[in-house]
Amino acid sequence: MSFEIQELPDVVKIVTLLELQDKKRASKRHLRERLDRICGRDMCVDASEFEEALAEMVAEGLVTVDEGGMVELTSSGVLLSGEWENLFVGEEPILEIVTGLTDGSITGLVVILSSYLTNLDTPHTIFATLLTLASVSLTNFSSFFLGGKTEDLSDMISLQRIINFSLDDIPDKDKREKSLRLVSRLFKMFRKDLNRSNMKAALVSGVTTFLAGIIPISLYLYLPSPLDILVSLGFVAVIVGVFLVRYRSRKTRVNWKITLAETVDILILAVVASLLLGQRI
Repeated sequence: MSFEIQELPDVVKIVTLLELQDKKRASKRHLRERLDRICGRDMCVDASEFEEALAEMVAEGLVTVDEGGMVELTSSGVLLSGEWENLFVGEEPILEIVTGLTDGSITGLVVILSSYLTNLDTPHTIFATLLTLASVSLTNFSSFFLGGKTEDLSDMISLQRIINFSLDDIPDKDKREKSLRLVSRLFKMFRKDLNRSNMKAALVSGVTTFLAGIIPISLYLYLPSPLDILVSLGFVAVIVGVFLVRYRSRKTRVNWKITLAETVDILILAVVASLLLGQRI
């Protein structure tokens, strides 16, 4: 399947892939009804056009169709449907997790080292922890909810314009109008999902930030010396080295050594800058 959407069957394929993303299999009747619901009162796709798109998907190895009319995604179909879903609504919270782990780790390190270097007592350390982590977590939450929604809407508008521009080249006027109408309804449907997607992203970022910071700080506060500083810093190293670096390396397909060097450099710079600013205030 070409990434560029050039004809009506291409639009039908995308709708079918997105509908099969969760259940992985559905009947032809269910898929036709889904297309009809997206089209609304207008009949965007007739039976022959749906069958044509489905036959192309079978030929491309994206789905299989049994004698009972059940349509099921192949391994290639599962991969492609996931990519289209991420493109439309960003279901995989990559940035949110990376931001949460990074900000939480930096906050945890700053609080632990500040408390250790200044011999801050437990009540004041707890107060500083709650104040700092709450501020960072709420900032990340609001940034991903408000900023993410604005960015996603802008990206969706740009994507729709690109698709519409490509569909304008369809020579058959009837099919061109059907394609544009179906794309318009499809994007309108996904706009309704943006609030849910952005709320999920905001929650993931905020909760990840809070947990990545509160756990090492709790270990520092409630373990006896010298285990407190050793275990808490060790826990941060595990978060950064195992979870953050491994996650970034896997998603970006960059060698883990390069990702580790980048991550450690950023963390050291941020922590040192925070400690120096704290001493001057």
